[in-house]
Amino acid sequence: MPDAFQPERLSAELGALAPNAGLSPAAQAYRRFYQFPASSDQASSMGKLQVGAYQIAVQAWWPAQPRASLLLLHGYYDHSGLYRHVVEWALQQGFAVLACDLPGHGLSSGPRASIGDFAEYQAVLEALLAQAARLNLPQPWHLFGQSTGAAIVLDYLLTGQPRPEVGEAILFAPLVRPRAWQWSKLSYSLMRHFVREIPRRFSVNSNDAAFIDFVHHHDPLQPRSLPTTWVGALKRWVPRIEKAPRSARSPLIVQGEADMTVDWGYNLQVLKDKFNAPRILQLAAARHHLANELPEYRQRYWDFLSQHLG
Repeated sequence: MPDAFQPERLSAELGALAPNAGLSPAAQAYRRFYQFPASSDQASSMGKLQVGAYQIAVQAWWPAQPRASLLLLHGYYDHSGLYRHVVEWALQQGFAVLACDLPGHGLSSGPRASIGDFAEYQAVLEALLAQAARLNLPQPWHLFGQSTGAAIVLDYLLTGQPRPEVGEAILFAPLVRPRAWQWSKLSYSLMRHFVREIPRRFSVNSNDAAFIDFVHHHDPLQPRSLPTTWVGALKRWVPRIEKAPRSARSPLIVQGEADMTVDWGYNLQVLKDKFNAPRILQLAAARHHLANELPEYRQRYWDFLSQHLG
């Protein structure tokens, strides 16, 4: 029988990411567990980066003849293992893929689902871009982010100095403000001196029942609490983004109108104000976790992205 997926074993054995390293038995068990298809016409590797105090888990895929690259940033509570649909689509497009687990998520180190400041996420993205350069990944480097991952990308575009290698920015259900943000801020102000974390309330954030069942009951890498430190970091980040100068870029945005996680109406208006004519696809009944929505929704946004990415 193949080895079972053992998160601690895999995290402990990860070394520097190398394009020709292949996958260890523990890494192969990980890929099977999260249902990534094996293919003889693509190379793959897993490893880690040191970013400040964090050991950041990274993984990469190379199709036979890559024509561009996709750098993938997952959402809050997520990890790269949940993004096989995105990886499969990107490889079909001829993109090399470079993905990481954010601090406190998945196989990366750090207090679970926490961050001291959103600037730490920017350090991770900068390290991922530097890794893409070391690996000589084909340009352009398209940036993909879901929810908090999308917030990291838009922060980079609005407040950073994007590299010339960066191509399109793809934002799925982008976070600016979460839903019920005023209440969340009030709760944080009342609790932050007394409570370090609160139990996580798992939400039904996709119409795919099998995905919801897996995340709620079977994924060993799911955090089980919401640290108040992360809420405080978000509270400081939101006004900074709302005050950021306008960008000439035009990101590709996909948003579900049944999203109960972010304040998507407000967020889209902010992004329309911050970017030059962003290209937006709204899906009437899609929920928040667009990367794991039902196939009919995935097909609609893949068609939308393929149209703009050539």
